[in-house]
Amino acid sequence: MKLQKSDLFILAAAFFSFLFSVSLWFGVLGEGNRDTAIFVGLWVPSILALGLYGTTTRTRI
Repeated sequence: MKLQKSDLFILAAAFFSFLFSVSLWFGVLGEGNRDTAIFVGLWVPSILALGLYGTTTRTRI
């Protein structure tokens, strides 16, 4: 199975969201803000679910 550009974009968005959450948690970008890190960390499963929905409803031509 070959990944399409849209699939790679979704995976990259989830990965960068994860990295941003970790950097907020440990205070890499300044003072650690754990509440914001948890909020941003919740984006990861949401992004992946949106990508899964888009993949399953995509019409094949």
